[in-house]
Amino acid sequence: MRVAMLAPIAWRTPPRTYGPWELVTSMLTEALLERGVDVTLFATRDSITAGKLDGVVPAPYAEDDSIDAKVWEFRHLAHLFEQAGRFDLIHNQADFPAHAFARLTSTPIVTTIHGFSSERILPMYAEYQKVVHFVAISEADRHPDLRYAATIHHGIPIGDFPFDPKGSDDLLFFGRIHPDKGAAEAIAAARASRRHLHLYGIVQDRDYYEREVLPAADGVSVTYHGAVGGTQRQRALGEAHALLHLINFDEPFGLSVIEAMACGTPVIASRRGSMPELIDHGVTGFLVDSLEEARQAIERIHEIDRSAVRRAVIERFTIDRMADAYLSLYGRIPGR
Repeated sequence: MRVAMLAPIAWRTPPRTYGPWELVTSMLTEALLERGVDVTLFATRDSITAGKLDGVVPAPYAEDDSIDAKVWEFRHLAHLFEQAGRFDLIHNQADFPAHAFARLTSTPIVTTIHGFSSERILPMYAEYQKVVHFVAISEADRHPDLRYAATIHHGIPIGDFPFDPKGSDDLLFFGRIHPDKGAAEAIAAARASRRHLHLYGIVQDRDYYEREVLPAADGVSVTYHGAVGGTQRQRALGEAHALLHLINFDEPFGLSVIEAMACGTPVIASRRGSMPELIDHGVTGFLVDSLEEARQAIERIHEIDRSAVRRAVIERFTIDRMADAYLSLYGRIPGR
């Protein structure tokens, strides 16, 4: 089977630090290659894959100001679809713009919907749902007006996340510095529990960062470390007492949640979006509805067996399970 894997171009595939869509794209690409699938990765030209890399975009637009996102996104899409006939299937990981080409090729298209940024983008999904095969990344993120070919949870490379049986006394926030992700709530919960909080992530909302994070980041009770990758990322996720994921939106998935759990770190999360699908309340962490419940959950973290937390990820959120689910879907698509 010849698959064209279409990556986003905001970040390199795989990303150097931040870039969840690019990370999932990379992990799936490499897993399919290991299964003997002939995959061509269409991504920025600095991307890395064990398979074939094809691209025209010189660098990620989030890292290089000279790259105009709109201009290069259309170059990127045109470059793939002009050669769509070479492939048995196109797997789109780059949101709705690719759907504009859906009726111009007979090659089947699968789109993994990584989340809806706004209801305003729905027309580019609803119009093409009869010709594009949609995949939801959680049951919670299925839109009632769309039909789906499957729900497939993300998977991660378990071996890349060493198990830490003890953790530490400190709490962790790992995600974008943005109101949606709840950095301010994490700071408040950590202060209430009198535990040190370590924050990691890119600053996506500068005003929010300067208002909520910067004044609190004294290096004594709260420390902001910026964005990290590689072994620093793994160490941060594994050494925590618990990950605080007190989100203010209906998150479609949450890679940092299962990455932390893979290290044995329990998660305290808002009972929103996909969190009830990822977290087994009282077993791998706690689901909460208020800051007071979050504070109480922090005091109960000692009840959680860290080995059981890791075991849950091994059973449910591996790359192998994700890749096998996508291969099964590919095989069910007519005209492939």
